[in-house]
Amino acid sequence: MILVTGGAGFIGSNLHAALHERDLNVVIVDKLRTTGKWRNLRAHPPAMIVEPRELGDFLASQPPLDAVIHLGAISETTAIDGDLVWQSNVALSQMLWRWCAAQRLPFIYASSASTYGDGSAGFDDDNDLAALRRLRPLNLYGWSKHAFDLWVAGECAAGRPRPPQWAGLKFFNVYGPNEYHKGRMISVVKVKFDEVASGSPARLFRSDRADIADGQQARDFIWVDDVVAAILFLLDHPEVSGLFNLGTGTARSYVDLARAVCSACGVGERIEFVPMPESLVGQYQSFTEARMDRLRAAGFDRPFTPLEQGVEAYIRNFLSRPDQYR
Repeated sequence: MILVTGGAGFIGSNLHAALHERDLNVVIVDKLRTTGKWRNLRAHPPAMIVEPRELGDFLASQPPLDAVIHLGAISETTAIDGDLVWQSNVALSQMLWRWCAAQRLPFIYASSASTYGDGSAGFDDDNDLAALRRLRPLNLYGWSKHAFDLWVAGECAAGRPRPPQWAGLKFFNVYGPNEYHKGRMISVVKVKFDEVASGSPARLFRSDRADIADGQQARDFIWVDDVVAAILFLLDHPEVSGLFNLGTGTARSYVDLARAVCSACGVGERIEFVPMPESLVGQYQSFTEARMDRLRAAGFDRPFTPLEQGVEAYIRNFLSRPDQYR
């Protein structure tokens, strides 16, 4: 039995679909609320759903778990409640780490490329304390993920108890089905599809940096199936531990993405540049590109899906259909 926190969310529900195909029992820790998140699980209901506030009692019952995959978090990059973010993204993660260490269970958790801040310190997933301390996240969410990465590195450096397998995954820009409840944090691919499908141009932010042209801001966009494949690889290889980037290793521009959306929608290129919101100026990552050496060296050899292929799969197999869910 696998426990997945955030299992009704975007990445979590795609992972759950893959675990369901393996005939594995899954306990999901999440809140379905009233935003339609239940539809993320409609085709593959879990064995059990536990509300986050009941997680402590559930773990105290000594459930027969085989692994914990911790994806649940406050993931809004515009979050401002520091106390709430700390409790959700750091304190809960520390509790689960200690519990897995005591129970001798694998622990896989979601970190984030937001920990790299403006990228000036590079995108190297070195989990050495000195290397991690050089990073300067730009927002509260990224800082909280960085805080837990630092804490984990400190625990390991001090030789304190740790899970028999542990892996932190620094997700870059993930896109794919079942993200529809995410509001402002939905992927750029989905936003641009909605614009183009409605007959409007794909609107891109003008650059807030003099050295980067409008539309040439670039991110490492990764198809959610590749993310799920990496998590399954870790579950299948308990000898692999560490902090790993999870992107494609290739940055692509927002213009590239907009063109891919237009192509998949079967329309000519139409792109319009609009001012960047003031709330994002100075907090916007204009470039991200994962160094993938460590995960590759650990044995993950699946080819990553090119942006154009992933965007086409998302639009043709999900967004263009009456049932957009996996």
